[in-house]
Amino acid sequence: MAEDCANPLLAKWLKEWMDEAKERNSKGYKKAYQSMIACPLRFKHPTEAQQLNGLGPKLCDRLAVKLKAFCDENGLQMPTKGRKRGRVSEALNAESAELENPSPTRKPRKTQTYVPKLRSGAYALVKALSTLDQETNEAIPKDRLIALAQPLCDASFTAPSDPTKFFTAWNSMKTLESKELICTKGHPLKKYYLSDEGWEVALRMDAAENGEQLPPTPKRTKKAPVRDRSLSLDLSPDPPLRQHLPAAVIPPVRASRAESRNASEVVDLLSSSDSEFNSARAIMKNSIPRRSQILEPSVIPGTAYEDFITLPAGTFEVKMVLDMREVRTTTDRDYISGELKKLGVVPMIRSLPLGDILWVAVASPQYSEKLRAASIADGAEGNLEIVLEHIMERKRLDDLVSSIKDGRFHEQKFRLRKSGIKHVTYLIEEYSLSAERSDKYGEALESAIASMQVVNGYFVKQTAKLDDSIQYLAQMTKTLKSIYERKDIHVIPCRALEAETVSIMLDRYRKLYPGMTLGMTFPVFGAMCDKSDSTTLRDVFLKMLMTTRGVTGEKAVEIQKIWSTPRAFTEAYSDRDRGPARDNLVSDLLGNAIPRKKVAKTLSAKIAEVWG
Repeated sequence: MAEDCANPLLAKWLKEWMDEAKERNSKGYKKAYQSMIACPLRFKHPTEAQQLNGLGPKLCDRLAVKLKAFCDENGLQMPTKGRKRGRVSEALNAESAELENPSPTRKPRKTQTYVPKLRSGAYALVKALSTLDQETNEAIPKDRLIALAQPLCDASFTAPSDPTKFFTAWNSMKTLESKELICTKGHPLKKYYLSDEGWEVALRMDAAENGEQLPPTPKRTKKAPVRDRSLSLDLSPDPPLRQHLPAAVIPPVRASRAESRNASEVVDLLSSSDSEFNSARAIMKNSIPRRSQILEPSVIPGTAYEDFITLPAGTFEVKMVLDMREVRTTTDRDYISGELKKLGVVPMIRSLPLGDILWVAVASPQYSEKLRAASIADGAEGNLEIVLEHIMERKRLDDLVSSIKDGRFHEQKFRLRKSGIKHVTYLIEEYSLSAERSDKYGEALESAIASMQVVNGYFVKQTAKLDDSIQYLAQMTKTLKSIYERKDIHVIPCRALEAETVSIMLDRYRKLYPGMTLGMTFPVFGAMCDKSDSTTLRDVFLKMLMTTRGVTGEKAVEIQKIWSTPRAFTEAYSDRDRGPARDNLVSDLLGNAIPRKKVAKTLSAKIAEVWG
């Protein structure tokens, strides 16, 4: 067998060493010997056999020593070491392939002129340094440079946009220094100034912003994915926020029901231009009935309340209310409100009974007596604040997963539906999830977001980071101010407040008068959203049923349809004898009520153990 292989001498020595190892009850050299006799390639030197299974550097060196001794005994010349062989097919065909197909000469790649993205960290730094005197080569320290660049950048130069990361807009300085656009001088206080190439980039940026003709730039020969977000200049008046949520977590397709909403109801603010904002406002303005179409009397027929109060346009101011628990981190609680103030929005901070952000109309003091006379929350906080038709729930991906796991997600949606507010927006921020958690809850996240859009009709806005969310909130506040401050608001009194009555009445009059803006005072909204005051016996019964493991919302609703109260449910068990009749009470009546998943007898027995 050793004589038939391509390297009989090496195989012979390996067999001798294998036999010696067998005498010592060892299996050494067996794998190397089998690989050698099976190899069809002839080796010039033993070191080339390292590609075989079982032959390492030490064994090949031992074979080389054995071969040298053999050559010395027989007066032969020791072969020289060649280059290491790769795969067998590559070793056989490499030389012929190189001769037949010589590699063509590569053309030098044309470099593209670097231009930072609009309002990025690199953009702000270059623009700030371009305000200095070029002839005197003026330079400024870091603190002064940040003060000049911060108004020109959307991100912060001092605080990271994500609490889990450590990168700020100042990290763009490394990119600019590596491209030799910014130079430094001075020690120990380092100062920064633009190089000649940096001044050229600054001139190109000014020309692009002023709409001047730019010199032609060389085209790329190959489109490669750009990782640095500052490599392109976006000079649109309102650059859209990029969607960076994982495709496996966030469904990219908008639900048809959400898309079919009226333009006056849902406006994706940061992905629309100013012209689209104006068209949306025009549509809303045209959809408002004229005064001749709206009932002039302050008492609207068919309602149990009297003396509806109308706040004319111009007698109130629209403001944003931010929940005091919405913070960046526990040690940086004022980051969101501080960034909003930089964008021209001063939020009102307080504890909200529902949602994370909502918008109110603060009435003028001249209407205070009129509101108190109608018994609208006299002496309570927010008695001059009218809650408008928009509310927002902000969720990070990890928080959304946690709320789905512990049931808060469904409870929040239930309370939002009963709040009486017309437009609900879910603001979902991207957050890095582990691969295991993403695989485990990816489908649940997709289902939850699709359910919000299709089933509940909520608008879902996805952002890449907290700074993008803050920018969206600021733009949404400015848009709502321009929409609602031109309209009259009809305020609902609260003389006989019942949450179900108010929500039903709001739905009825919104259908009768689509252009009418109805609102409620902040205390009325708080009472409607109170977890204890607005909870009915049916809600409590459903929650009691769902505490049993395996009882979903659908099964609890079907049980409640048959037995409307907990007392009726317990009496149904008391009328049956112990045994299968009692254990199978629910499964016998609900066996086919839920088509997707039947109520098993084991679950029915578990319910009977709790309620029977």
